[in-house]
Formats: sequence, structure tokens, C-alpha cells
Amino acid sequence: MKHYLNIKDLKNLQQTVKEAVQLKENELEFQDLGKGKTICLLFFNNSLRTRLSTQKAAQNLGLNPIVMNFGSEGWQLEFEDGVVMNQNKSEHVKEAAQVIAQYCDIVAIRAFASLTDKEKDLAEIVLSNFEKYAGIPVVNMESATGHPLQALADAITMEEFKVPHKPKVVLSWAPHPKALPQAVANSFVEMMQLQDADFVITHPEGYELDENITKNSKIEYNQEKAFENADFVYAKNWSNFNDYGKVLNEDENWMITADKMKLTNNGKFMHCLPVRRNVVVADEVIDSANSIVIQEANNRTYSAQIVLKKILENL
Repeated sequence: MKHYLNIKDLKNLQQTVKEAVQLKENELEFQDLGKGKTICLLFFNNSLRTRLSTQKAAQNLGLNPIVMNFGSEGWQLEFEDGVVMNQNKSEHVKEAAQVIAQYCDIVAIRAFASLTDKEKDLAEIVLSNFEKYAGIPVVNMESATGHPLQALADAITMEEFKVPHKPKVVLSWAPHPKALPQAVANSFVEMMQLQDADFVITHPEGYELDENITKNSKIEYNQEKAFENADFVYAKNWSNFNDYGKVLNEDENWMITADKMKLTNNGKFMHCLPVRRNVVVADEVIDSANSIVIQEANNRTYSAQIVLKKILENL
């Protein structure tokens, strides 16, 4: 594997999940694989789980991680070609990417959607430019349109809590006071399309995700109907895709409650975190025995580690 930009970059999701579960049992088994090599973790946005888990994953493989926060530590980068750089951006990605590539063997990048310029967000200008100019493997630690490390961690978690039948998995929109990207939801959908499961997306009308991603996935506008007999409920807010980046619905009735979870098949509650309690999900749900958000967060290390292992094996 050269890059990890999308969940589809994995040759076989199910096999990768099995390998990650095995790796979790002995996380230092390949601690010499990255010896003498360096990974740069570049953050254009804040992080908790992504930064710590990816750094730990790198260290478990013997990699030397270098972390840089572009929001407070680096020059503002220009990504457009042919511009006159006489404003607030001091460095072009053409030089920055090549310079960074001289310092490291792998670069991992976190850069959220602007939620203002749909065309640029869909073009993934940060990831695509680093892929174009760096010439080394690029790992997506969440981009404008996807979060494949989270999706892989979600798949690992569902494998660990698998049911003895074809599972029903529900991705449910939930209210949020701020406009959030579609990245996590997009990657979860793409991951579920690679699974043998009864998969349902539920959200208010008008909150459809990009149809190029959802494709033929089932959409149910009645949240309670969607929850019936579900084995896993994955909650996530996303802003409007068609009226791009807008928050047109803050209906608190879409919050995940204990009464709704009673409709499920003793379903497990999932969320990528951070989560706004009693807005997205009620305390009684996230604090329940069926909440697996902490286990899910722990698996962020192993999703990153198995990805980095595959990249290192091809360097």
C-alpha cells in the first residue's frame, strides 16, 4: 500500500480487520519495522484521539514521530497555482511538501473541510497537493471529505462485538449546535458498503450525504423505524451537503435516547468522539453498558498501526 487516503485503499477490509485484531494482542511485535524511519504528523486542525493514537501507533512500530501544528506553529500555506502571494500566506505547498519529504519517510495529515467552498473541499486540496508534491506515502488523519482511520477503527470495534447473525447497522444523524463536516459519516458509509450487513442511514429530509458516496445505501427518514432491531447504532452530526455547510435542522428530537435504544436488538452505541452529551446522545445511553465508544477510541491506535505497518512493508 502506497498511500492511505480512503478506506478503499485497503486491498481487503475484512482481512485488514483480522490483522489489526491480532496486532492488538501483541502491539510491539513489529517494533523494529520502522526503525530508523520518521513519520511527520501535520495538523491543520485540533485533535485528541487522532494525534495520540497515531503517535502511539508509530512508536509501537519503531517509527520516530515528528508533530507539527500548522495552526499555531507553521507558516500559512498557499495551495492555489499561479497566485500572487502578496497577502497572508507565506509559503507554497510546492516547496513545503518537498521540504517535509526530506525530513521524513511518511507524512500523515489532518485538514478539515472549510464548509464554505464545496468545490475545493471535494477536490481535497491539502491531501492531493501533498500527494502530488511530497513523493512519499501520505496518510489521511481526517480530510475534507473522509476519515478512513476512524472508519477502520469502527470496523475493528464491530468485529470485536460481532453478533452471530448478519448485523443491522444504523448510521444516525444527530443534532449539533455547530456546522460539522461530512467526513466521518462519509467514511463510515464507504466502510459499511464493504461489509456484509443490513446497513441503514437515517437523517432528517434534506440532510442527504453526497450521493456519489451513499450510492444505493438504504435511507430511512423515520429514525425510530430505522432503529428497530439494530445491532449497532452509530451517531454522528453532519452539516447540510446540498446547501453546503449550513445548519438547517437542530431538531433535538433526533438525539439518541434510551427509549430509542430500546427499539434495537440490545444494540451497541457508537460515536467517534468528542461528543456533546445531552445534545447528540443522552447520558443514560453513553454511560450505559451498551456504549462502546471508549473501546472504539482505543482501536484508533490499531487502525493507524495496521495502516502504517502495511505502508512500511512497501517502503
